[in-house]
Amino acid sequence: MTTTTYRVTGMTCDHCVRAVTTELVLMPGVRSVDVDLAEGAVTVTSDGPLDQEEVREAIDEAGYALQD
Repeated sequence: MTTTTYRVTGMTCDHCVRAVTTELVLMPGVRSVDVDLAEGAVTVTSDGPLDQEEVREAIDEAGYALQD
């Protein structure tokens, strides 16, 4: 198992949390997603390391931005 925390900009409410979570859990190998709205942090637990660009695309699809 791999756990990685990403910084995501633009999240302001519960809808944001649901949108980001929904997109990330659709990624192959993702086991859980935990969003800390106050910190703008998204912690993803997966079977192994995720491709950074695929994570970026999933977050973009939800309408938010992965912070570098």
